[in-house]
Amino acid sequence: NLYFLHQACSAFIQATRCYARPVRRKRKDIPSQLDDLPPTMLKKDYANVPIINSVDDVVKRLLSLEMASQKEKVKIKTQQLVEKVRRSPSDNGSFEVQVAILTAKIRTYEEHLQRHPKDKSNRRCMLMAIDRRKKLLAYLRRVRYDTFENTCKQLNIQYTLPPPYSRRVTKRWLVKKAFCLKVFQEVRKLKAQERLKQRRERQARASAAKEDEAQREG
Repeated sequence: NLYFLHQACSAFIQATRCYARPVRRKRKDIPSQLDDLPPTMLKKDYANVPIINSVDDVVKRLLSLEMASQKEKVKIKTQQLVEKVRRSPSDNGSFEVQVAILTAKIRTYEEHLQRHPKDKSNRRCMLMAIDRRKKLLAYLRRVRYDTFENTCKQLNIQYTLPPPYSRRVTKRWLVKKAFCLKVFQEVRKLKAQERLKQRRERQARASAAKEDEAQREG
């Protein structure tokens, strides 16, 4: 009897184990761009207030980054990146400043997507920001190379050149290109005839107007 009871109990335990809640693995600490911000730093709106040094320690703690939200910390980090590359204290819209702002946004999106990899909306926003930053960096590289190098160095950006465009020449592509050229030439001929006709009409109207003026004066 004890043997059969033991078998029944073991079968019951095995069946209940299938319904046990699986143990979740602890997520690793994801490095953030906000880790270097000291918690005693004041928020952006209260850093330049004159009487901030005379307030109580409790008030300072409430106005510091220790009690700040993620959005306020990102603002301060963005301001720090902008200060590294801006041309002058009043520079708020140059290409370097736009690259710095986009870099802070992209890093914030990357940290969020590491925790929530299925968030497609933020992934789309991140890809749009990356594409926008690539265009700005490409313009800086083409126009002001020294500024481009300094911006990449200060913001720790690794710029990779786009791959060269190459197209495989096939018979179908050649036929299509020849057809497109033929259509383009025919359209140009039609437009040339139309422009010639319009020019002759304008000349006829101008000569008729001159004749009328001559008759009136005579």
